Amino acid sequence: MQGFSRDYEVCNCKNVTLGQIEDCIKKDGAKTLRDIQELTTAGIECRYCIFPEADQGKVKKKIYYKNILDNYKGD
Repeated sequence: MQGFSRDYEVCNCKNVTLGQIEDCIKKDGAKTLRDIQELTTAGIECRYCIFPEADQGKVKKKIYYKNILDNYKGD
């Protein structure tokens, strides 16, 4: 995703990076949010990193793994 480095931590609870999520989409064929959860463990604890509506943190995330998945749909 443009503007973010591959080591940007999308899921702080499980320390899952943008690069790991991109790899599970591109290399492992993740097509759904559940696929990403199963392959990376992102979003299985607080769930704030999934999409903006689930983000209940005081400091909002800059990117959500739904945005990353949506970015790759149609590729």
